[in-house]
Amino acid sequence: MAEKVLFSWIGDTDLRAAISDMPLDAPISSTLANFSFDRVILLCSYPKARSAPYIDWLRRQTADAIESYQETLVSPVDFESIFHAADKHLSAFKKANADISILLSPGTPAMQAIWILLGKTKYSARFYQSSKEQGVQEVKIPFEISAEYTPPATKLTTTQLTELTNDGVSSNAAFENIITQNPVMQRLKYQAEILAKREVPVLIQGETGTGKELFARAIHNASSRADKPFVAVNCGAFPSELVDSMLFGHKKGAFTGASADRQGYFQQANGGTLFLDEFGELEPSVQVRLLRVLQEGVITPVGAVKEESVNVRIITATHRNLMQAIHDGHFREDLFYRVAVGVLSLPPLRERQGDIALLADALLMDMAKQDVALINKKISANAKNIILSQLWPGNIRELRSTLLRASLWSSEDAISADDIKLALFDRPQNNASLLDKDISQGIDIQNIISDLVRHYIPKALAHSNGSKSKAAELLGLKNYQTLTNWMDKYDVK
Repeated sequence: MAEKVLFSWIGDTDLRAAISDMPLDAPISSTLANFSFDRVILLCSYPKARSAPYIDWLRRQTADAIESYQETLVSPVDFESIFHAADKHLSAFKKANADISILLSPGTPAMQAIWILLGKTKYSARFYQSSKEQGVQEVKIPFEISAEYTPPATKLTTTQLTELTNDGVSSNAAFENIITQNPVMQRLKYQAEILAKREVPVLIQGETGTGKELFARAIHNASSRADKPFVAVNCGAFPSELVDSMLFGHKKGAFTGASADRQGYFQQANGGTLFLDEFGELEPSVQVRLLRVLQEGVITPVGAVKEESVNVRIITATHRNLMQAIHDGHFREDLFYRVAVGVLSLPPLRERQGDIALLADALLMDMAKQDVALINKKISANAKNIILSQLWPGNIRELRSTLLRASLWSSEDAISADDIKLALFDRPQNNASLLDKDISQGIDIQNIISDLVRHYIPKALAHSNGSKSKAAELLGLKNYQTLTNWMDKYDVK
C-alpha cells in the first residue's frame, strides 16, 4: 500500500496554537485529529525560533510522523520561490509513488494557489481544508487544469514545427522551426546561428530523437552554402567492405559489380555541407581515412590513380559520449578535435522545462497538415498532464509517434488521458541490470559507482543552471564542496 503523506505550510494560527492558553482551531492540528497519515511534511517560512517549539508541541498531539523544513522565500506571496519550495518536496514523494495529500488552509493565498496548481497537474493530490465553521474535510477541486513550469525566456517564434521523425526533417528547415521557450534551447539556437555564419566544423551531441538533424539543416540553410547540396549520411549504416566507395566514390571496374563511375558522399556534397549522423559508430579503420580527408581536403575514389579536391563543410552528430570512447580506445582523439570545433549539446526532452506541452500542440498541428481528420483535434488538459508526467526516453520522436497513435484511438474532439495511456508503451525497469549483476562472476563496484556519478552530476548541474549548491541539494549531498570533491574524484567535467 502506498505511503500516505500530508503536505502543508505552517501558518500563523498554527504557531499560536502551541502557546495559547485557549484551544485554537488550528488547521494542522485539527486535520491530524480527524485524519491519519503515515508522514506529515510541514514547510515553514517563519524563523526557526518560532517554528521549533510548535513542532515539538505538535508531535505531542499526534502519533503521525512529523517532518518540518525551513524554506527561505523572497516573500510569502512570491509565486516563484513558493513554487520551487513546494515542487522540491512533492517531487521526492512522487518518485516513491506516495499517496499525496495537501492541506490548503494554512499560509498565504499565493501558497494555496501553488498547492492547487501542483496538486492538480504534476502530482494528482487529494486536498483538505480546515475552518472553524466547516471543520476539517476533504475537498474536490471542480475543474481540470494543465500547466508546466516555464522558465523566463525570450519571446517564442510561432513558425510551425517541421518533421522531427527520422528522415522527416524538412529540407528548408530554419531556426524558426526549432520551437522552444526553454532558456537552454534558446541559447543553443543563438549559438547555432553564430556557427551558421562561420566555416568551422560542428559537432552536435544529444540523445536519439532530440533534433540533431534539424539543427544541422538549419545551420546549413542559414550559411553561405545554403544554395549548395546538403547531404545527410548515417554512419552506422556503412557496410565495412563498401565504406570507401560510399564516402569517396569509385571508378568503373574498380571491383566486381562496379559497372559505372559513382560519386561518393564527399563529391555529392562538394561546395555544400556533409552531415555525418551517428558519427560515433565509425569503425577505427574508417576514422583514419576520414581524418586524412578532413586534414588535406582531397579524396581518392576507389580504382582511381589521381586525387580529387573537395570543398565540404562537415557537421557531425552523435548520441555517444565521444570523450568516453576516446578514453576507452574506441575513437581517435585527433579526429574528435578535428570535428569538435563548434559543439552543441542538445538536452533531452525531459530536461526542456516549458517545452513539452508546447511541442505536443505543435506536433499535433503539424500532423493535421497531412491528415484532415486531425485539423480541429486538441489535447485535453488531463491528457497533457499524462504527457508532462512521462520521461520521454525517445525524446521528440517518441512524443510525435505517441500523439499519432493516440489520435488513432481518439473519437472525440480532444485527445483524452485514456487515449494517451493506450498509446504509451510499458518500459522495463533498468534496475535489474544495475542491481542484479552476477556477483559470483565478480563485479567492479567502483565502475558502477563511477557510472552513476558521471550520469547524474551533469544532469543536476544542467537542471540547476550550473549552480553547484542547488545541484548538491538535488543529489542529496551536504554542500557544494562535497559535490566538487565527487567531481574531482570521478573526473566529471
